[in-house]
Amino acid sequence: MIKLTFPDGSVQEFPEGITGMEVARSKGRQLAENAVAIHVNGQVKDLTQPITHDAEVTVLTFEDEQGRATFWHSSAHLMAAALESLYPGVKFGIGPAIENGFYYDVDLGSGRVITDADFPKIEQKMRELALLNEAFIRREVSRKEAEKVFREKDDPYKLELISELNDGNISLYQTGAFVDLCRGPHLPSTGMIKAVKILSIAGAYWRGNEKNKQLTRVYGITFPKQKMLDEYLVFLEQAKARDHRKLGRELELFTFSSNVGQGLPLWLPRGAALRERLESFLRKVQKQYGYQQVITPHIGQKELYVTSGHYEKYMKDSFQPIYTPAEGEEFLLKPMNCPHHCEIYKSKPRSYKDLPLRLAEFGTVYRYEQSGELHGLTRVRGFTQDDAHIFCRPDQLKDEFMKVIDIILYVFRVLDFKEFTAQVSLRDPANKTKYIGSDENWEKAERAIVEAAAEKGLHTVTELGEAAFYGPKLDFMVKDAIGRKWQLGTIQVDYNLPERFDLEYTGSDDRKHRPVMIHRAPFGSLERFVAVLIEHTAGKFPLWLAPDQVVVLPISEKYQDYAEKVCNFLNNYDIRTLIDARNEKIGKKIRDNELMRIPYLLVVGEKEQESGSVAVRKQGEGDKGVMKTEAFAEFIKEEINKQLEIKI
Repeated sequence: MIKLTFPDGSVQEFPEGITGMEVARSKGRQLAENAVAIHVNGQVKDLTQPITHDAEVTVLTFEDEQGRATFWHSSAHLMAAALESLYPGVKFGIGPAIENGFYYDVDLGSGRVITDADFPKIEQKMRELALLNEAFIRREVSRKEAEKVFREKDDPYKLELISELNDGNISLYQTGAFVDLCRGPHLPSTGMIKAVKILSIAGAYWRGNEKNKQLTRVYGITFPKQKMLDEYLVFLEQAKARDHRKLGRELELFTFSSNVGQGLPLWLPRGAALRERLESFLRKVQKQYGYQQVITPHIGQKELYVTSGHYEKYMKDSFQPIYTPAEGEEFLLKPMNCPHHCEIYKSKPRSYKDLPLRLAEFGTVYRYEQSGELHGLTRVRGFTQDDAHIFCRPDQLKDEFMKVIDIILYVFRVLDFKEFTAQVSLRDPANKTKYIGSDENWEKAERAIVEAAAEKGLHTVTELGEAAFYGPKLDFMVKDAIGRKWQLGTIQVDYNLPERFDLEYTGSDDRKHRPVMIHRAPFGSLERFVAVLIEHTAGKFPLWLAPDQVVVLPISEKYQDYAEKVCNFLNNYDIRTLIDARNEKIGKKIRDNELMRIPYLLVVGEKEQESGSVAVRKQGEGDKGVMKTEAFAEFIKEEINKQLEIKI
């Protein structure tokens, strides 16, 4: 007999070799019907695999993140089987589950393509195969046997993957006639897949290398119920309407140019105004917390990033070196701001009385993201971090960390991000070679983060392997208005860079000591933050942040002078105001400016001119009545103050 411990803490004895499905059945018929996999001692396994030793177990359903991943990974195999049936001779790359659904990279062969018009027939074939309710059968094989299978299939991509695997650690999965190289886990059978949708196609270089052949990436999603798919398709329409790339173009916030280069955004006047307001807002908050602004170059000598460790970890994903006329002189576009800030710390001797030293910068950094991974403002090659580095004594660490939490929570409240989870990102204990620094320093840093988050009462989840290479971190995972999760805001504890840069301070004992470094970015990057903010608000920014807060709409040219008078008055009141002086009917002006998401529209005509007033319309709410211009200005100021008066 073996003992299995369940999430509620209960322990039950079962015969050695019991399967996950049998465990699920022991917990009730409904759980058994919904079970997709089982979590055994930290590893997700097929329900058909035997459990041979004492373990902590969780029966997974589609409602669990790892359960959905299993469901969608199995669906990728189902889609591959459908493609193999529809396109004989197709070659297969990889087909993983992703955050929402799955994809498979395929080589259709010369002269064959998949278009949107082919989606219905692929979906139909997937439904037909799902109805056969065929089992996912796992088979562990030798490398020689695996090579034989895929040589017979004439699949060079699978053979390349097999060549990199260790013999004795290779498994195949078969559903019906389709065989795939796969670690698993998978569903018990295809019959659990009830609703199918092919979403899109894209080009993808094999293994992300632009020198390799470009394959066709087919994206799809599936669900155990049709109703769930219907709800997801409604969600997709909402997301499409909020897409920051679409709204950024319509609201004239930013653009991209092939002449400038992929992944390098150009901020238009309205977007630059939005960005400047965000920077100004955070600068004001940082000033209250004792931060000092610094500015560092966009490049640095290679040796700087060798010292920091960024060269070893990131340079394969960075731009090529910059060589100067001087022999042996080599510069790099900076991938991070922290090495520069370490050098600022070293610019003069520091005493324990000087700490904490808080250095802040809106610093632009550069990473060479693959072209297939670029996506609007959320994945770019040049971006500006709201970066700051706090150098403090060890006894100050927890207090400083908690103050950064306060700043991030204030930012979220002001911008109406109501739902979030704090993710404690630790190193992977099974793969410590990915990280720099001693076990002792890592343990101290991880303990400080866990204790600070607990004292602040944050709802946290722990993720192993998600730490930065130099230290653990607290990442804030925010839910937007339609329920999507985004990583915004991060705080990292670092004992390692102070050692690598030999940072010191003189203590009260008159001896040299090593400071601790906190990396923090409440926004993360301005580009990504603006993208999330656009999608969260659907472009309807809070009044204090909107690039244009008010637009004055004269009914006709006769009232142009009065409109200019109102506009000048409000601008002098520090209310961002413009005039729509086009020779258009007032109804069209109202509609057009509503589409530009300007918070307040002021209609002026004869009555308003005579009374020194304005007819007020609020974005999305319509007519708000007539107000004196001075009263309207005070009204706007009061609304802005209310939005920003939330206590830090």
